[in-house]
Amino acid sequence: MQPHLTFTIPETDVPISSLFVALAVLLVLLLAIRVALRRNVAAIGLGDGGDAELARRIRAHGNAVEYLPLALLELALLEHAGTSAALLYALGGTLIVARVLHAIGLSRSGGRSAGRVLGMLGTWLAMLAMALLLLWQATHV
Repeated sequence: MQPHLTFTIPETDVPISSLFVALAVLLVLLLAIRVALRRNVAAIGLGDGGDAELARRIRAHGNAVEYLPLALLELALLEHAGTSAALLYALGGTLIVARVLHAIGLSRSGGRSAGRVLGMLGTWLAMLAMALLLLWQATHV
């Protein structure tokens, strides 16, 4: 007789944040894969080796990794505190769209681009809005 294995996934109390964390992880992995592929093509193991394309890919990945953890923590804390689902989806959606725009803009050009500017502004505005909401919640307990 074969042993019967069961696998269950527990429910989460932050399903909206979990969705956006999963999307962010997929974005970061995609950006990391792009770096690895360029490293392979250019035969550069460390740093950017003066390769402008690799430098842009490294920065697109690095920039996402720099901003996403704090923003996702803000989102999870807001959800845990009972913030409305509509607002959480709006903030999380803005954040992910902004990070995708920024990554596309930075991957295409090291200079100014609409994607970089919109991505930066969207990221900063979402993070600022979440920070202000958290401050308001923390001081109105």
